[in-house]
Amino acid sequence: MKTAKQLLTLATAVLIVVCMSWAADNDNETTIQKRIDKSADVLSEVMGTPDHAIPDKIVDHAKCIAVVPSLVKIAVGFGGEHGHGVASCRTEHGWSAPLPIGVTGGSWGLQLGGQATDLVLVFMGDKGMEHLTSDHFKVGGDASAAAGPVGRNTAAATDIEMNDKILTYSRSRGLFAGIDLSGTVVKQDKDETALLFGNMEPADAILTGKVTPPAASQPLLNELQKITEEARSRESASNAGPNSR
Repeated sequence: MKTAKQLLTLATAVLIVVCMSWAADNDNETTIQKRIDKSADVLSEVMGTPDHAIPDKIVDHAKCIAVVPSLVKIAVGFGGEHGHGVASCRTEHGWSAPLPIGVTGGSWGLQLGGQATDLVLVFMGDKGMEHLTSDHFKVGGDASAAAGPVGRNTAAATDIEMNDKILTYSRSRGLFAGIDLSGTVVKQDKDETALLFGNMEPADAILTGKVTPPAASQPLLNELQKITEEARSRESASNAGPNSR
């Protein structure tokens, strides 16, 4: 029968192997282009299901949106999270070029298992952009966050109390719901930024529209434009009421 020390050693070894596989995946199987395409797919699928979509009012008022497709969560005695995604913010000329981001987090507890989860973060005010343009920030620490409401027609507050928040969502095994991401660290992925733009560009220049979006970013930008235009159209129709017909 294995001792507690042996079990801990085994758990540590398994987690190290998993972390090595994360690195291998990033080096060999994924590219920034694939990540952008997957992020566009996540938004399309989420917003295409009315009962499980992000409310139109939130999409219409969002300042920035970030997507992390296939965040990996693993736990053997203690747990961790690791993933890469992209973020874009509204500018005077539409959505900005995507900013490659990395997401990491951790949790303690007696856990065993692993799963991949899609994350969507919706930034409701200018402070959200300020966090994204910083070197890094911690959700729930540096940045106020809340699990986002679900349902295209769900009533959602967009007043000043909501303007400083990051609304967080997750999708796992087909289920889309708000999630608590407190403690998760988000930062610019500088290596992927250099690959996407051909050279290192600062986060603030990218998200404020000073950097021209590369061709590779069009699937995501087209999807962002589509879902925000559709959300605004439905919001306008709803506010006008039946007498506008």
